Amino acid sequence: MNKKNILVLCTGNSCRSQMAHGYLNYLLGDRAKIYSAGIETHGLNPGAVAIMKEDGIDITGHTSNHVDEYKGVEWDYIITVCDHAYENCPFIAAPKAIRLHHNFFDPSKVEGSEEERHQAFEKARNEIRTYCEEFVKKEFS
Repeated sequence: MNKKNILVLCTGNSCRSQMAHGYLNYLLGDRAKIYSAGIETHGLNPGAVAIMKEDGIDITGHTSNHVDEYKGVEWDYIITVCDHAYENCPFIAAPKAIRLHHNFFDPSKVEGSEEERHQAFEKARNEIRTYCEEFVKKEFS
């Protein structure tokens, strides 16, 4: 079986796309090559790293990449995880790609106590994990 190329796209490639990247790597193993990118690069969000670690997924080695860095990759799936990227991403030539979109809540925008911020990251992480599990079940079973 050929490995599928999956791009997870968000605005800054710092939080939601990084979490999805981590889960898809974990769930698919050698069945797919997972990439994540943004239409901007904001660096890896420490809150995303911490909340993923709580679930046993290490994303500390991830980098924040711009979508243009992956020109020429033949995508099988392009998954946008926020409305801003979905609406503002430059055209990606990928004639065979299945394009999926889900707007996940952005925990990086939450202000408040440490506990409130933690709960926001946990909520986003859990929604992303469920989405990734359902995606893998539907597309790879």
